[in-house]
Amino acid sequence: MTDFPVPNRMITNGITLSVHEAGPKEGLPVLLLHGWPELARSWLNQVGPLAEAGFRVIAPDMRGFGASEAPRDVSTYGIDTLLADMTGLLDALAIKKAIWVGHDWGGLIGWSAALLVPGRVAGVIGVNTPHLPRPPICPMEMLRRRYGNNHYFVRFQEKGAPEMALEGREAAFFEFIFARPPAKIVRQMPASATHLLNRFAGFTGRDENEIAVPAKERELYAEAYARSGFHGGINYYRNVTKNWQRMEDVDLTVRQPALMIGAALDPFLPPAFMDGMEARVPDLEKHVIPGCGHWTQWEKPHELNALMIAWLQKREGDLR
Repeated sequence: MTDFPVPNRMITNGITLSVHEAGPKEGLPVLLLHGWPELARSWLNQVGPLAEAGFRVIAPDMRGFGASEAPRDVSTYGIDTLLADMTGLLDALAIKKAIWVGHDWGGLIGWSAALLVPGRVAGVIGVNTPHLPRPPICPMEMLRRRYGNNHYFVRFQEKGAPEMALEGREAAFFEFIFARPPAKIVRQMPASATHLLNRFAGFTGRDENEIAVPAKERELYAEAYARSGFHGGINYYRNVTKNWQRMEDVDLTVRQPALMIGAALDPFLPPAFMDGMEARVPDLEKHVIPGCGHWTQWEKPHELNALMIAWLQKREGDLR
């Protein structure tokens, strides 16, 4: 697909989102949720094939991203608010249930939806992001112990500092962050690999063939973030502890049909994280895309599309 659908402005949960739609209205609804630092446009290569296969595709810029509203109040980015944004969007579109498809942060939202608003979730597709068990201690403390105070989750807790490190260098940042994967991943990632802000501070550029996202697309990302700022996406990370607290005593069993698509070379969400998911997701199909890093929608679009469409078509009777 060369053209991305023109977005509609839709009010949901007291906020206005920019929402791209494609496909027949009577098609099985597929809600595409992007991660950080992404946009709805991250699904550029998926929207057309899904729509052509007969599915009703909905791809919003999430709260805080792109052309959607980006409140500065950190407390407005907790998991319940993010879920209410999406259920409100489904209400506005007169959709009772959808397949929630999520990459990166979008995956976390999709798995959480299956647990916290199960009546609105017909099925889940996780792209790179597995449904993990709840950590026994606060994730922020766990990351500090393992990777130090410069892990980007930890640094993102600082007020204003991460934004200052990124804003004004948008073009360089997307050249930096959208790197192609390493030839192989190690089981224990070195702490320095997670020190994103430190690494970016010393970044001087990389060859185009080392970048997963095309230059013209990166320009659109840079322009979008120059307008919106980075605070919205970073506020997702500032709610990690509260989200962890929110999930205490929640049954983590996903009872809807689910598809998990991992990427063999994703160093931050390696396929090993998918091990044992069946204990939490009884109706689960799993795949791993070889030679693929974190930016699956761009790196291996045809393989991703084929897996999603095959599963959706095979399970459509169960998903309606």
